[in-house]
Amino acid sequence: MQGRIIKALAGFYYVEAGGQIFQTRARGNFRKKGQTPYVGDWVDFSAEENSQGYILKIHERKNSLVRPPIVNIDQAVVIMSAKEPDFNSNLLDRFLVLLEHKGIKPLVYISKTDLLEDENQIKAIGQHYQAIGYEFCWSLDQLLPKLKGQTTVFMGQTGVGKSTLLNKIAPELELETKAISNSLGRGRHTTRAVSFYNVHGGKIADTPGFSSIDYEVSDSAQLNQAFPEFRKLSQNCKFRSCTHTHEPACAVKAALESNQIWASRYDDYLVFLSEIENRRETYKKVIKRK
Repeated sequence: MQGRIIKALAGFYYVEAGGQIFQTRARGNFRKKGQTPYVGDWVDFSAEENSQGYILKIHERKNSLVRPPIVNIDQAVVIMSAKEPDFNSNLLDRFLVLLEHKGIKPLVYISKTDLLEDENQIKAIGQHYQAIGYEFCWSLDQLLPKLKGQTTVFMGQTGVGKSTLLNKIAPELELETKAISNSLGRGRHTTRAVSFYNVHGGKIADTPGFSSIDYEVSDSAQLNQAFPEFRKLSQNCKFRSCTHTHEPACAVKAALESNQIWASRYDDYLVFLSEIENRRETYKKVIKRK
């Protein structure tokens, strides 16, 4: 039989097929091959009546996330709060870089706008991202139609209200929520396991909260590709390997000077590039010591 893993817990994999859920385990040969089934995997499996099933084959994946371990995703709703915690464009850009690199469509949902005295500033920020090509959702009415027929993960900084939003979308899930910690200024981790839920004609997953992410971009070329506006402009750079920092005849820097690209995005690009270079230098030093 063929189906899709919708939940992984304590070594068991729950596979959905033909409207039924089958409890399975992975055969030992997966460990020998260094393979691990993940939520979202399409698999071949055996299932005999009144007995435990076994996963026999994992089909090729179109993409994957490391944290949480989830695969074959169509889109990700990146939840950013307007306040408590305050909106952070650097963090949003980190999420967007990760999703661009993974080939996952981002949808940005702004929560807690009711806590703002004036929404104009956050709306203006949204317009900058929308000009790049990113979709923003400001209400459930805008978000819900986009879930139909899609496999969607919900992700965001701890405390932005992922579980709260999902409880509004599907109250029957009754996902646990916690208030913001006054001492830390961020939410407590509430989501424990990754599972798919059938909601509004699609599959959705809540993911563990975290306050920062490690995007899997290893060099300037990959980083350039993860910024859509840079990717397009860089075709006109004099040097194919242009890092958009010091090189002459750089189309990205020219666009920056003429306000064709947003300065905040360029600043974040420089921060990420510096982090990548520092990581590579640290790796080289470790290898050299060995």
